[in-house]
Amino acid sequence: MKHVANRRPLFILLALAGFFLNPQYAFAQGGIDPARAQQYFQEARGLCEKDGGKLWGVSLCGPMIFADPATRLVVANQADKEGKLAPRESVFTGRLPEDENMSNTATTWAGVKWTMVMWPLPEDTLVRARLMMHELFHRVQDELGLVMQNPSNAHLDSREGRVWLQLEWRALRKALLESGEARRQAVTDALFFRALRRELLPSATQEDALEMNEGLAEYTGVKLRGTPDAETMAYFAKRLESAGNSPSFVRSFAYSTGPAYGLLLDASGAKWRAGLTGGSRLGDLLRTAYGVELGKDVTAAVALRAKAYDGDALRAAEVTRENERIQRIAKYRARLVDGAVLILPVLEKFDFSFDPYNLLPLDEKWTVYPTTRVSDVWGVLEVSDGALFVREGGRIVRVVVTAPADANARPFRGDGWTLELAPGWTLAAGERKGDFVLRKGE
Repeated sequence: MKHVANRRPLFILLALAGFFLNPQYAFAQGGIDPARAQQYFQEARGLCEKDGGKLWGVSLCGPMIFADPATRLVVANQADKEGKLAPRESVFTGRLPEDENMSNTATTWAGVKWTMVMWPLPEDTLVRARLMMHELFHRVQDELGLVMQNPSNAHLDSREGRVWLQLEWRALRKALLESGEARRQAVTDALFFRALRRELLPSATQEDALEMNEGLAEYTGVKLRGTPDAETMAYFAKRLESAGNSPSFVRSFAYSTGPAYGLLLDASGAKWRAGLTGGSRLGDLLRTAYGVELGKDVTAAVALRAKAYDGDALRAAEVTRENERIQRIAKYRARLVDGAVLILPVLEKFDFSFDPYNLLPLDEKWTVYPTTRVSDVWGVLEVSDGALFVREGGRIVRVVVTAPADANARPFRGDGWTLELAPGWTLAAGERKGDFVLRKGE
């Protein structure tokens, strides 16, 4: 027994060495199954070849890469241009460097623009198909003139923003399930709720930009997941039932409005996808397609319509939620605004991954990302309990976390975060007592 025990640490060291020095060894021990990855690549190709470029005028087929966040191992459907991936059976395998973030997105790495999807993929065939088609759209959307835009949409964390958005979802759900005049009436209701939200909250016009980004991507995933149109509409109507369960709508809302508007536009027979730009508005397109006239006095027309969708009970629930939100905001303000902090600048290699369902805006310029991974020329920041992203002029300019517990320890650690600094970077005293900033060494 003693002899075996003495050999075990050596075995572990050899295994770790094999993992980091030879990614092929790691694949042999587990992680991403190349055969399963190849199956999924074939499924994606089959779906986009079935579409044949009809949906967007271009093929969605292209370079795909699956990434395992636990090991940073990747499997791709083709070779890269820098020799970082090695052929293995019918796929290509390797390891993503630490300064590359992993998320479901379009990304350029090793000389190739990839569709990246996180491993493991969903077991359900239709859910997996929707996810892959969603992310394949992101790879071609620049080509379509639909450049990614990500406004804050902080108003959708307010009580009024949430109430009128959820009423819009309820009307859209009814429209997806109805036909003829009943569908047109439900569409009209949804457009009224949308119009009132924008009348009450002028910043709501920012929603259009995210709908042209994530909304159209999710519409693509839903549309091309491989089911007949009637089944697809029933499926998405069912999904809208639970849309209000998301803890935050500021980013996730477009995953609901985008597909709903797209499917209803398709059902109208409108040729709406041709000529879309980043400045297009799904609400305007739907209003034209169904011949809806809202009139000038939106407020007077909406009250009765809201009752038909159980608006009173919804508002009561949102009052309770608003009180809880105020408490969460106070907590994060105390830590990330009023307390001692570390300020990280946004520079030329800024990139980050996050959960779109848990964001907490403090106002239009400050948003808390409860969990995120940020990389830049200064290193890699891992956050498990809150980072403040600060916007100026519509773009993120800095990231703020609590001050480090020990400014001399390596790696740097604070309340809910760790930071691995790149060579040549260090911490320096900030303007306020107790604050720190990142500084490039001399």
